Amino acid sequence: MANVVKGSTKFLKDVSTEMKRVSWPKRKELVRYTGVVIATVAFIAVFFAIADLGISSLIRAILN
Repeated sequence: MANVVKGSTKFLKDVSTEMKRVSWPKRKELVRYTGVVIATVAFIAVFFAIADLGISSLIRAILN
């Protein structure tokens, strides 16, 4: 059990050290990246909605 505690403590210290080295984005970059992600997700959602509608219509036409 002592090894688990020592290992966990070392791991958390290492994580803390690495987090200090991280190059965090500036606010302007973060807003830009967030906009790109939202736009990409919206585009993909619309694409799949249209594809789903087309495939559903095609299957209904074949079955009727």
